[in-house]
Amino acid sequence: MTGEPTASRKAVFVALLAALAAGFATPSVAQESLREGLFGKHGGSGRHGSAPPIARYVSEDGQVFVLDRTHSRPLLKFEDSPEVWALQPMPAPRGDVIYKNDLGEPVLRATRLGGVTLFTDARPAGAAAALAGDGPPLKLAPLGPQALLERLAQASLRASRAARRTILFEAEATPASSALIADAATVTSVAVVRMSRRKDGRALLMQFSKVLLVEGRRSEAEIEDDVLRITVAPAQGLAGRPSSDRIIRVAAGN
Repeated sequence: MTGEPTASRKAVFVALLAALAAGFATPSVAQESLREGLFGKHGGSGRHGSAPPIARYVSEDGQVFVLDRTHSRPLLKFEDSPEVWALQPMPAPRGDVIYKNDLGEPVLRATRLGGVTLFTDARPAGAAAALAGDGPPLKLAPLGPQALLERLAQASLRASRAARRTILFEAEATPASSALIADAATVTSVAVVRMSRRKDGRALLMQFSKVLLVEGRRSEAEIEDDVLRITVAPAQGLAGRPSSDRIIRVAAGN
């Protein structure tokens, strides 16, 4: 990238809050179409079907999400959230497939007959979902230093408003990691917002006043000396950073 630091020379991007005082297709889609959406026209035969590998679904509760199966790790994004979930497909009884998050918890279940079940905190037993057509691709976009600074500032502002105190976001980034670090900052701010809504949220958030995002060999989240340290692994794409669930789990000490 022109004008960006080389991989051998890291640049430290620090986002500070300048003015915190400003304020803290539908379920009726045919079952056959749903089956094709996950497995193609020929089901488990291994032949390429005509269904889109990037598809949009609607749960019986009205939740809309996109499932992108064009990556080595399938990606899922809810329409009302900026977070993208990297899933791990696992075989299940009767030929089903369970898609799990980075905590090993089920997010989706797909049957050989085409049924899809979405698992959420509100519906831990699962809610049926139906294919609603094509979806947009889920991928990281390249970012320059200025764009990264802006994303860090946005994450800092969002987290600070939720915590009702200043939470600084800092990052050590290279051209190879800047896009993933920006995404990890957004996901971390989502985790902070979610923690603020818990009964024990105040206690969880008092453990840190700064978020430091760095590059490493594997994704990690840890809290030490008033700092929430998020490590990303650029080689793994969107699967190379911890989810908001994992960050919350670390803060809760589980």
